[in-house]
Amino acid sequence: MHIGLVIYGSLDTLSGGYLYDRKLVEYLRSRGDSVEIISLPWRNYAAHLTDNLSFRLPKNLDILIQDELNHPSLIVANRGRHPYPVISLVHHLRSSELRPNWQNAFYRIIEKKYLGSVDGFIFNSRTTQGVVNSLIEKPTPSIIAYPPTDRFGAQLSEDEIRERIKNRELRILFLGNVMYRKGLHTLVEAVKDLKSKVSVDIVGSLTSEPTYTKLMQEIIARHDLSSFIFLPGSLDNEPLIEKLKQAHVLVVPSSYEGFGIVYLEGMGFGLPAIGTTAGAAGEIIEHGKTGYLIAPDDSKALAGHLRSLTEDRDLLTRLSLNARARYLRQPSWVETAQGIRNFLLSFL
Repeated sequence: MHIGLVIYGSLDTLSGGYLYDRKLVEYLRSRGDSVEIISLPWRNYAAHLTDNLSFRLPKNLDILIQDELNHPSLIVANRGRHPYPVISLVHHLRSSELRPNWQNAFYRIIEKKYLGSVDGFIFNSRTTQGVVNSLIEKPTPSIIAYPPTDRFGAQLSEDEIRERIKNRELRILFLGNVMYRKGLHTLVEAVKDLKSKVSVDIVGSLTSEPTYTKLMQEIIARHDLSSFIFLPGSLDNEPLIEKLKQAHVLVVPSSYEGFGIVYLEGMGFGLPAIGTTAGAAGEIIEHGKTGYLIAPDDSKALAGHLRSLTEDRDLLTRLSLNARARYLRQPSWVETAQGIRNFLLSFL
């Protein structure tokens, strides 16, 4: 197959969505398909809407995949004539994120127009599928294809996890770009009174939302939290693996996640995950068994769970081993990617 993939910016961007796109491209190419990356520049939402005045779909493809993130740029292009099917890869809808209702109402109108312009969907979770199906007006072929969570290979053994738990302080890992949606402010507020009992590593880009990053740095400095909250920035490969091996619990209290690859990646290292009830985290995290689900922005509930894990190491051990077992039940990426490829072939 000659496949096109429409994205914003670089395929090497460090985020769960771009990891999914990147791994899918790698798999398709490994099966002999040619994949052409069609990159549109990152700009603001209004500027992306103006792409409809000039952008047109490429020619000479067998099938085109569009990352739904690009939806504001593609509505007019998709409604033009093209001799191949267009498939939308949906990580989550912009209108699902936490923001004022009037803004999401506007985004929902734009996304609904886009969703009605494609021939099929690749969803990363049942939650995302349900949200999209509530907006589209006609049945559209789709597949649920869970994201790649096995990029780190062999994980920690049960004995290694038990040994790690003997460490006195609770090591908390926040893994995600520093942006409001990921909920770092909720974690910082939750650990203010736990400073002698925990350490926190914040691993992720510090440039995604510079104003928010500056605010978090100021809060950390103002409340004298820099002795146990650390911001090493983005890490990948071995440095990231070391952080995952050293941590006890993964906390990413996002206001919304379309799936949350990071929760399962952490579980592969025996890290109970703490996410929120908004979005698809509940498809991964079983409350009280493999981690905890809190309401978005509920720093008090988060502080309570972290305090329990600090004081009750039997609880931490139980959740850690359950988390590892949950990871081992997840389908491999090769199985998932083969399902995607078969789905694409069904359109030809």
